[in-house]
Amino acid sequence: MGEAAIRTAGASDHEVLLDILTLAFSADPCARYTWPKPADFLRGYRRLALGLGGRALDEGGGYVTEGQDAAALWLPPGVESDGDALAALIAETVSDERRAVVGEVAGQMQQFHPKEPHWYLSMLGVDPARQGRGLGSALLKHTLKRVDDERAAAYLESSNPKNVPLYERHGFEVLGVIQPGDFPPLIPMLRPARG
Repeated sequence: MGEAAIRTAGASDHEVLLDILTLAFSADPCARYTWPKPADFLRGYRRLALGLGGRALDEGGGYVTEGQDAAALWLPPGVESDGDALAALIAETVSDERRAVVGEVAGQMQQFHPKEPHWYLSMLGVDPARQGRGLGSALLKHTLKRVDDERAAAYLESSNPKNVPLYERHGFEVLGVIQPGDFPPLIPMLRPARG
């Protein structure tokens, strides 16, 4: 199979991109801890994607494959997640018994997040029916070329330990593990600047 064609997400791609990510994260350990009931996940996940990485769509950092089967949200240096939207999302959609743990996860994410300028991969997902075809790697290569051209660092949090080897193959290094209480492991990873 040849390299997947990737394009920057335009305004007409926003819903498709969110659809792809919602499908991709429907069995994600961290997302499903946060919203264990399917209806709650479907109500909360899009808001999570937009809160964490939605600003990428306005900054040219949203990418989708031509086949509309994989997508990524990259925040460029100087662009941050929408903390207010994320706090409101936790308060409004996470159950009382899980809210404190999820809030602690958010705090620990901030502790690991690099202070120096970097590209932040807030979300990368592949339609489960299309996984295992190199689409995630293609999306990573696409933006990491730009990251390397800018001699910048890249950062992400892997919400599924099964994906850590993929990120390691692309130069990311594990910084630690975020796992308060009974939360599944969330793994912050940094790819140092090259060149």
